[in-house]
Amino acid sequence: MCLAIPMQIVRIEDDGMAHVSAMGAERDIALDLTPQAQEGDYVLVHAGFAIEVVDEQYAQETLDLIAEMADLVDDPLLSDKA
Repeated sequence: MCLAIPMQIVRIEDDGMAHVSAMGAERDIALDLTPQAQEGDYVLVHAGFAIEVVDEQYAQETLDLIAEMADLVDDPLLSDKA
């Protein structure tokens, strides 16, 4: 299974790379597959590439779900060690 994370473009470099940020994490990614992306846009990031430009609402809903899943993993009632 593949997972792409929505991240916001903070800065676009001259070499087709971009610096992105989400949930406290920052990365440098390639924009080869999304040359239309602009600073401030949200992109789905997979394996170091922006694979799609998405709207802010979709990005935020997805990030909220990811945070919710992380909270569930930390819940001792859901742990198989409980």
